[in-house]
Amino acid sequence: ALPGGIEAVYYNTGAIGLLEEATIAYSHSMWYADISHDYVAFGLPAGGVGNFFASVTALNSGEIDVRTVEYPLGTGERYKVSDTALGVGYGRRITSRFAAGIQVNYISERIWNTSATALTFNFGTHYRLNEAGALLGFCLTNLGTRQRYSGQGLAIQYDPDPGSSGNNSALPAEQATDLFPVASLFRLGLSVPVQLGANSTVLLLVEGLHPNDNSESANLGVEWTLLRVLALRAGYQTLFQTDSQLGLTFGFGVEGGLGDNRFNFGYAWAGHDYLEDTHRLTLVIVF
Repeated sequence: ALPGGIEAVYYNTGAIGLLEEATIAYSHSMWYADISHDYVAFGLPAGGVGNFFASVTALNSGEIDVRTVEYPLGTGERYKVSDTALGVGYGRRITSRFAAGIQVNYISERIWNTSATALTFNFGTHYRLNEAGALLGFCLTNLGTRQRYSGQGLAIQYDPDPGSSGNNSALPAEQATDLFPVASLFRLGLSVPVQLGANSTVLLLVEGLHPNDNSESANLGVEWTLLRVLALRAGYQTLFQTDSQLGLTFGFGVEGGLGDNRFNFGYAWAGHDYLEDTHRLTLVIVF
């Protein structure tokens, strides 16, 4: 239940209804094993009509050597894994305290020359609990169609009667995969601001996660903002999750002017028990 801004839409679609100015955001995450995650979002308020939103999310593994039992050092071929999600959304303030948003996503997953697609929906709300700015939010993510992989990578040669001789033992065929659902997630979060002085604020956040492909967990976060220019952040991911490999997070943000516009730059670090730590850079421009 982040207070608002286009950054919050990634976690709760209801934040689309809180947008007050045209905003664009870009985030680049450097994951372990040279995996990259990129996110671009644009929000446009349209007065009494509501707010419109569009986003592109992309994950890319980079090129990976093809290895087999016979060629453990590589066959000379290379492949990559990529996921892309194109989203459009709409949100608005229903009352002075309540906002809601919905987003439709077209998702494409590709492993070498095999791919799968799906259509999913996100729905979220934000409710302001008091005049001090405490927020309660919930979001349902990735409710939609099921996926099935297809493509050249599933092509095989098939012998319909291995016990017979003289027949065609190399008929072209394709393996069929089962339909499977997209990983969906229910989030419920609460944020509470605490005013420490005229120029200093602390924001406390707690979030519960209920995924369909893992155990339930919680995220905790705290942000200290000074002069609305510098923000220092810390948190803990997937608390109580079975066999969780995540944990502490740290980051900072800097806000300032950019001509007639405003910008916000942020950096975040997240630890991992067994793999490399991850780093995320985010730039937001408000027009």
